Amino acid sequence: MFVRTAGERDLAAVRALLVETWHVTYDAIYGAARVTEITDEWHSIAALKARLTRPNSEFLVADDGKSIGGMAFAAATTDAGVVMLNQLYVHPAWQRQGIGKALLDEIEASFPEARTLRVEVEEANAPAVAFYRSRGFTPAGNTADCGGASGLPALVLEKAIG
Repeated sequence: MFVRTAGERDLAAVRALLVETWHVTYDAIYGAARVTEITDEWHSIAALKARLTRPNSEFLVADDGKSIGGMAFAAATTDAGVVMLNQLYVHPAWQRQGIGKALLDEIEASFPEARTLRVEVEEANAPAVAFYRSRGFTPAGNTADCGGASGLPALVLEKAIG
């Protein structure tokens, strides 16, 4: 898999990856109906397409030439030194093969002037928490509204970069 900038032609595959990954990861936590509701809103083609042109952001995919195995999206916040990693997902069949690390490394490199990379993680998603902790992220608090307007609680993790 190689990491590259996402394009409009990738959106259907990215959406499929997100829907499948979210159901595998979150059905046991939120229930399948709630996961479908979230993915229909957050991971619609229109929502993904809007990310392609968002200023001060990076939308990446991990691609092997045949399929998309992972994706990441990050954007600068109102504090120019802080970047929010909004999404980093690897298809369940491709996990633990270095794709998440490659995507995260590219996100970090995409914001050379940033000081902090921040991510919100569902605390019950132990593999994700362990991944971020292994990559140098430390707890920085909690939020009751993961991603904004979700009403879902999350652990906030941060890492110094740059």
